[in-house]
Amino acid sequence: MITAIQFFLIVLLGISIAVIIVEPIYVFVFNKPFYIHWYPFRRKLSHIQRDILRKECAFYQSLSAKRKLFFEHRTATFIAKYRFFGKGNFVVTDQCKVLIAATYVMMTFGMRHYLIEIFNKIIIYPQHYLSTISNEYHKGEFNRGLKAVVFSWKDFQEGFLFDNDNLNLGIHEFSHALYFHGLKSRDQSAVVFSSTYVKIQEYLVQPNTLEQLVLSNYFRIYAYTNQVEFLAVILEHFFETPHIFKKEFPELYNNVRDMINFDEKDSIS
Repeated sequence: MITAIQFFLIVLLGISIAVIIVEPIYVFVFNKPFYIHWYPFRRKLSHIQRDILRKECAFYQSLSAKRKLFFEHRTATFIAKYRFFGKGNFVVTDQCKVLIAATYVMMTFGMRHYLIEIFNKIIIYPQHYLSTISNEYHKGEFNRGLKAVVFSWKDFQEGFLFDNDNLNLGIHEFSHALYFHGLKSRDQSAVVFSSTYVKIQEYLVQPNTLEQLVLSNYFRIYAYTNQVEFLAVILEHFFETPHIFKKEFPELYNNVRDMINFDEKDSIS
């Protein structure tokens, strides 16, 4: 007679074998991880933190009951893993932690390996601040040297509240972190991200494509600063005005969707 613990260990061994042997082949063929959500021991948010999600996070509100539990687990795990620091006399609250974590979780909800090591802290200023990198005032940044994602809370909130203007500071700065993670990591979600990003680069060098993008005025001109900023801006558009994005530039939209393995059933627009 197999005990419950033995059965659990056999299942765990089977999953491990599948991940190690089968998944690389699966990713190569289907360009997505073998599975996304499996949490034997789910973390829970406090009642206050869950209420913040329920009242303020439209993406969370759009999910099924089952997927809301997955989202809550990932949000709680993000809050537990990364350190939050307030600067300029800013006091970090549960609202700050939950909304920042929720933004990242939304972006990576289609990735199994969503917790990355390229940053380990979130720094929050009350408003725009003097950057130690450029010695200029910023609203936010990803600082690779400090392994920090930095936000002006005023500007982060505005990006979170106005969810159809294609300006979202949280999405923008986390996009930078995901970009550099995709370049250096070899977990299966990063492999999907980086290989699909190559397709985006190939798309951009097609004849007249870049000219059409610029002339459309859909993406703000800042997108064309460099490839890092281009990715950040198109991800803002992907989450804020997906139907317009899909209609105007379907090939690019599909590449972004595949890059983050986004399930369109979760779309809030």
